[in-house]
Amino acid sequence: MDSVKYVSTFLVSICLLCQLQSQSKKTEFNILFIGNSLTYTNNLPLLVKKQAKKLGITINTKMIAEPNYTLPDHWHEGKAQKLIKSKTFDFLIVQQGPSSQAEGKQMLLEYGEKYSLLCKKNQVKLAYFMVWPSLQYYHTFEGVIKNHQLAAKANNAILCPVGDIWRKYFNTTNYYDYYGSDGFHPSKKGSEIAAKVIIESLFGK
Repeated sequence: MDSVKYVSTFLVSICLLCQLQSQSKKTEFNILFIGNSLTYTNNLPLLVKKQAKKLGITINTKMIAEPNYTLPDHWHEGKAQKLIKSKTFDFLIVQQGPSSQAEGKQMLLEYGEKYSLLCKKNQVKLAYFMVWPSLQYYHTFEGVIKNHQLAAKANNAILCPVGDIWRKYFNTTNYYDYYGSDGFHPSKKGSEIAAKVIIESLFGK
């Protein structure tokens, strides 16, 4: 009996190892983006696909993004939940406004938890796309960063720290060319940096 049990355990271990190796060799992934104009400006999902291609990774994307939408707006609309339940996506990247204040922080935490639970049930990994404040409210940058860090940690999610990378660049160079002409939405360069940070956060450098 002991030998049978040993062989059975050995075969299970081999199967698990094969599964892990198969996952590590995966080079094609499906990503669902939900957000607002900070995501659809410059077509961020397309830039993410191009950035991934440099690493030999194929990305297929779907975007649900409307002006000024928050995570609660998307949740109540229900489109994202249907797509998550389809089990066709590997990652869900969520984005809302800067969220430096208490209300935005609560949205990131509360609705992030809702998305996190749904993602876990459907084998999807949740990721937060950390954004940035407008130039007018640059002084709130610290709150933006901390609230996104807190929400990602609380919901066991990946953090794509785009805003943090932006701020480090601004503090180092004193150039603000990641911002577009309105001082809030990203320039093409800003979106390209966002895409790079997202890919590195999901797959490593």
